[in-house]
Amino acid sequence: MKNRSVFELSFSNNSFGDGAAERRERSLHGRPTTGNTYHGSGSGSVMTDAYIVGAGQSSFGSFPEETYRTLFREAYEAAAPADLDGDDVDEAFVGTLGVGGRQIGLAGPAVTEHVGLHGVPCTRVENACAASGFALRQAVMAVRSGMADLVLAGGVEVMTDSSAEATKYWLGVSGETEWERMAGTTFSGVYAQMADAYLREYDAPRRALSAVAAKSHANGASNPKAHLGFECSIEDAETAAVVADPLTLYHCCPTSDGAAAVLVAGEEAAASFDERVRVAGVGAASDRVGLFQRDTYTAIPASESAAATAYDRAGVADPRTDLDFAEVHDCFAIAELLAYEDLGFCDRGGASALALDGVTAADGDLPVNTSGGLKSKGHPIGATGAGQAVEAFDQLTGNAGERQLGDPERGLTHNVGGSGGAAVVHLLEAEGVTGA
Repeated sequence: MKNRSVFELSFSNNSFGDGAAERRERSLHGRPTTGNTYHGSGSGSVMTDAYIVGAGQSSFGSFPEETYRTLFREAYEAAAPADLDGDDVDEAFVGTLGVGGRQIGLAGPAVTEHVGLHGVPCTRVENACAASGFALRQAVMAVRSGMADLVLAGGVEVMTDSSAEATKYWLGVSGETEWERMAGTTFSGVYAQMADAYLREYDAPRRALSAVAAKSHANGASNPKAHLGFECSIEDAETAAVVADPLTLYHCCPTSDGAAAVLVAGEEAAASFDERVRVAGVGAASDRVGLFQRDTYTAIPASESAAATAYDRAGVADPRTDLDFAEVHDCFAIAELLAYEDLGFCDRGGASALALDGVTAADGDLPVNTSGGLKSKGHPIGATGAGQAVEAFDQLTGNAGERQLGDPERGLTHNVGGSGGAAVVHLLEAEGVTGA
């Protein structure tokens, strides 16, 4: 692996640094300013590394007896050490779409107050299905900038207590509203257009989509937190009812309830935790929200751009050899195939071979979605990105149970909003890894 790079930011003057120091000195809980180093000199900054020091999620599924608050509590308690004082958390970012119109305003503080983080500044992040992936990015930025020592990033969604029509509406608004959703296009319909274009352009077999589904279910069957924790065969996926041609039922993820939480710390604060995973690189990008507005139906340019930035910051020269596993956004099977190519796991048109040849299976050269992915683990929109980080943290700390890959050193998470209007990629390294 190559030498790791440091995430760099610079500011035009030192008012940001001075203000941060003053705010922390007079913070609500009176905590001293320790840990991170920030020098607002006008020419640059000295940044701390960021580490994930705890990660946990609720089960994903249908839970009529639970609320978004109780699900978030389950995730938070799984992520935070039992002796963690809420006063030690400096900031929180919570991702949620607000499906069904529950607590839309102040949804973030509503869940953080429920877990005892009274007075902690909390920001709700909404970026469709990439909400908590971007919440994690915000947490990393807060730590690296020196504004915080310990930050909570998470997400939550309750989706199964709405009618099918209401859920279809809320999923649809993650795409282009005026010219796609109001014209009658569904979320599955948009991805079906992408699948049809991909199969035609590369003369790829639909069986590749089914291979993705079968692989994801095989992994999810070993995940006790998975919504659809059962196996299915390629033939099951091929012969299932068509949802939006060419996508069948097994090519589509479920709508799920669930929450996930991640604790991000600076170098000094991270030293007091038992387990640490370094955030080696982060990349994010946005694109036109509507599929019809883009130049291609067979790629998600935002994913490609986000990955390029993350690889550059993490010193990854070739993801095919420098990564040990990946959690990618597979709301539909075609989304996983596109991710293989957007993230550089293969050349354009090569994704079908990776799926059909078992390269991305748990015992393959580059395992993808060991958690079961969105397809099997589930897709509670606001919790998905943070949930991916939970799986990566567990793999890199040796806590993935039956899904454990051995001793992986570097993993990737990839979270997409809508049909590609936003994307965020994180590169994570096990403790002691010195670079790519």
